[in-house]
Amino acid sequence: MRTELIKALLAHANGEIAKHKANVEVYLTNPAGIGEHSDITEAIGVELDKIARYHDQTQIIKRYFSHPQGEWEDE
Repeated sequence: MRTELIKALLAHANGEIAKHKANVEVYLTNPAGIGEHSDITEAIGVELDKIARYHDQTQIIKRYFSHPQGEWEDE
């Protein structure tokens, strides 16, 4: 069960990263088509913050929870 939960958490976080990366690509390639965002750089910053959040989650999961119990890496 532990492995399935870890895989599900990583899949969710990676899916969110992909979604927000796609949003940034839309802003970068067609900023005029996004009428509700008058400040494109601010909108991109919001998307980058969301990517950072989920990226951090994947790193924490991999660092602290993907190893068998008792086998922690020292850093």
